[in-house]
Amino acid sequence: MLVNNQSLMETYQRFPVQMVKGKGSYVWDSNNKTYVDFTSGIATCNLGHVPNRVKVAVSAQLETLWHCSNLYHIPVQEELAQRLTEVTFGDRVFFCNSGAEANEGAIKLARKHAKKNNKPEAHEVVTFTQSFHGRTLATLTATGQQHVKSDFDPLPKGFNHLPYNDIDALKGIDKDRTCAVLLELVQGEGGVVPADPTWVQELAHFCNENQILFMIDEVQTGMGRTGKLFAYEHYNIIPDVMTIAKGLGSGFPIGAVIAKEEVAAAFTPGSHGTTFGGNPLASTAGLATLNEITQNGVLDNANKQSTYLFEELKKLQEDYDILKAVRGKGLLIGIEVTCPAKNIVVEALEHGVLLLTAGANVVRLLPPLTLTEEEVDRVLKVLQKVLMHMEEKDGVKQ
Repeated sequence: MLVNNQSLMETYQRFPVQMVKGKGSYVWDSNNKTYVDFTSGIATCNLGHVPNRVKVAVSAQLETLWHCSNLYHIPVQEELAQRLTEVTFGDRVFFCNSGAEANEGAIKLARKHAKKNNKPEAHEVVTFTQSFHGRTLATLTATGQQHVKSDFDPLPKGFNHLPYNDIDALKGIDKDRTCAVLLELVQGEGGVVPADPTWVQELAHFCNENQILFMIDEVQTGMGRTGKLFAYEHYNIIPDVMTIAKGLGSGFPIGAVIAKEEVAAAFTPGSHGTTFGGNPLASTAGLATLNEITQNGVLDNANKQSTYLFEELKKLQEDYDILKAVRGKGLLIGIEVTCPAKNIVVEALEHGVLLLTAGANVVRLLPPLTLTEEEVDRVLKVLQKVLMHMEEKDGVKQ
C-alpha cells in the first residue's frame, strides 16, 4: 500500500510503486515484488544498487566524519580530485552536489575565464537543440528543449541554441560574443542521439581557433556509461571543461567540474562555492565508485553486455514494425518506437522491468555496468512480450 504523499509538491508523475530495497541489478517494492532495474536511478547507480566495495567504504566513513565544510582541507576529497585528474584531461576539480550545479559552475567559469582573458564581450554559451543541462534557471535556459522552460520567464540572457550534428550551423556562432560551447556527446533526455564524430571534431577545432571554451556535459554519459570512462574518449578530442555527476557517487549526491589548469585559474577564492559539495561522505562514495569502475573489469563487462544487447535489440527491430530504430553508445541505449514510449515503460513495469523514456517516442535503457547476460535475456523477453502486445493492440503488422 502506498503512503499518503499529499505533503510532497507534485513535481513528478510517479509510478504507483514504492521501492524499498535494491541490490545489484534488482530492486524490490513494498509488496516484495522484484524488478530488473534498467534505469540505474537514471544513470546514477552504474555499479548497481548497494555495490559492496562502495558500501564498505561509506560505512567506515559514517563512523568517522560526515561533514565539515570546505573551509578546511578534506583528505578524501583531495584524493578523489587527484584520481579524477589522473584519468582525465583535467588538472583541477570543483566539487558540487548535482549535474545541474556542475553545469552552472561550468557556465560561470566560462564567463569569468573570458573576462580574465581580454574578451570582455564574450558571455554567450552555445548549446544545441534537444539538449538537456539541468533545471536551475541558467541550465534550463541552456537546455535546448522548450517544454522545460514554460512559465519560468524571464529567463537569463546569454544562450544561443544551434542545431545538433549540423556543421553548417557553426556559422551561427558569434566569435566575439561566445565564451563557450556546451554539448552532450550522446543526448540522453533528447532521444539518445549520439554526436557525429566529424561534427564534433569540427566544433572542437572551431572553438580552439577562436579561443572559445569547448565544454562537455558528461553528467549522463560519464563514469563508464558509454563503454569508456568518459564519452569524449570515443571522439579523439580534448575538452577544456567537463561536467560530471550521476554515476560518480553510486547514488550519493556529488557532481564535479573538471578543467584544464589555465581555465580553472579563473576561479579564485570567493568566486564560487558550495556548502555540501565534496563533503567526506560524498567524496568517499565517489572515490570508491571511481576505483571500482577503473580497476575491476567493469568497463570490459559493460562493453561485452552492450554488444550482446545491441545485437538482440536489432533482431527485435527486424521482427517488430513498431520498433523503428536502436541507437546509442555502450549502455546508454535508445529504442525509437511508433507508439508512445510511456506505454511501453508502463507495461514493462507490470512485468517487473524498469525502463525510461527519452522523449515521446524513445524508450531509454540504462542498465548497470555490472549486469549479466542472464539479466539481459530476462529484459529482452519482457520487451518482446510488450512489443508484441503493442502491435496487437494498435493493429501494427508483424
